[in-house]
Amino acid sequence: MMIHRAPCPSFTAAVIAAALGLLPGAAAAQSFAALVSPPRFELSAKPGEKLRDVLELSNADARAAKWRIKTADWTFEKNGNVAFHDELQAGSCRPWVAIEKREVLLPAGGKYRYRFEVTPPVNTPDSECRFALLIEGDEMNVQTPGGPPVPVAGRIAVIVYVVVGKAAPVLEVTGSEVTTVAGESLPTLRIRNSGNAHGRLSGFLSGTDASGRKLEFTPTTLPILAGESRAVPLHIQREKDDPIKIAYPITIRGTLEWADKTVAFEQRFAP
Repeated sequence: MMIHRAPCPSFTAAVIAAALGLLPGAAAAQSFAALVSPPRFELSAKPGEKLRDVLELSNADARAAKWRIKTADWTFEKNGNVAFHDELQAGSCRPWVAIEKREVLLPAGGKYRYRFEVTPPVNTPDSECRFALLIEGDEMNVQTPGGPPVPVAGRIAVIVYVVVGKAAPVLEVTGSEVTTVAGESLPTLRIRNSGNAHGRLSGFLSGTDASGRKLEFTPTTLPILAGESRAVPLHIQREKDDPIKIAYPITIRGTLEWADKTVAFEQRFAP
């Protein structure tokens, strides 16, 4: 397999689908009609051993498409946005990564199995390698209402996590509050990850609010990166999209889970 390690040039992109478990692995910008599977990778590797995997690309357009592919570092900001970086960031593991090629040409409706490799150096300590595979379409000018044409390019970002050795998350509830999420007042946990790999919170939670209504809750499955703290809202499970206004205070009980851990949980929430 021909491999490429050097970063590709920078670009302008106005359409992003970041595969953090928040957005699907699909994007469209005019003629950019790309589908990817899986939308993210969660892998494990041993120091000194080569890890290989495959990303399936599909062209949903009625025309042939040429896409550019490269790696990037990324950061997950407090507001939930994802920022991508062409330049190597501190501690980047992208020098370990080899990609098959920098461009692919797919016919209309075509598919391609795109290969990549990750080789952690010998004696790499327990840690997590994180990077993105960026799939870009050609830039084109899009007319804006009442304004000049704006250059736009489609992009999909597939996030790759590689646990090296015995790295694992260690999650801890450090606080709680009530926050407004998409116009809804929700109980929210402050979670700290003191481990050396990312974690995602899940669990089975329920509570009876001040009006006597019993509600079921599910934590948002946002990634909590190693060494970071993040607000994790508890979303109400519902059969319909009808809004439910919680009558506070409410005490929520149940279990919280991550990786192979399960802990009992009980917390009272009030605005």
